[in-house]
Amino acid sequence: MNCIIVASGNLLFSPEIKNLLKKTDLLIAADGGASHLKQMDIHPHVIIGDMDSIHPATRQFFEKNLTPIITHPSRKNSTDTDLCIDFAIKKGATAITLVGVTGTRLDHTLANIFLLKKLADLGIKSKILDAHNEVYLVTDHLELNGEKGALLSVIPISDTVTGLTFTGLEYPLEDACIPMGSSLGISNYFSQTSATISIATGVLLVTKSID
Repeated sequence: MNCIIVASGNLLFSPEIKNLLKKTDLLIAADGGASHLKQMDIHPHVIIGDMDSIHPATRQFFEKNLTPIITHPSRKNSTDTDLCIDFAIKKGATAITLVGVTGTRLDHTLANIFLLKKLADLGIKSKILDAHNEVYLVTDHLELNGEKGALLSVIPISDTVTGLTFTGLEYPLEDACIPMGSSLGISNYFSQTSATISIATGVLLVTKSID
């Protein structure tokens, strides 16, 4: 089951994003993310959070439309996005896309990126989409499609990544070993319309970006 979680950070109102939101099996708004959906005239299946960032008029709108709202206390041990992920997992989500989870708060942005590790450990496919990036976390293998010339970077987020191999990129690698802190994987780009990234051990952050 595919799930999309919409938070209150940056969100590109593109036809592609709107189409994804309308077609997903489970659409969850994380607190103020409900305002993004209201602007696009899309109704989530549920709104979850401590309700500190949702506009009162937006909450009233969805309450009148009988959208379920699950309220958590403001003093809690998880972010609203994390709570939404837990809800989606309990509902049987097998793939989760996070949108609106990047923005001016670097702490929240980083925390949301590292939620991808939580999902990877559970065997759930996941990614982050924003106006300029697709973000993935790789513990074994990833295949991506993209236009020739599209930017792709890889960043080790474990002490070492071993067996790093690229295909379909301008600067190939085969069975490479790179440590955390290396910039070796920054600003590669698609030489074909599809690329593969595989590793033997470690954890790798992958970003496909529009400059």
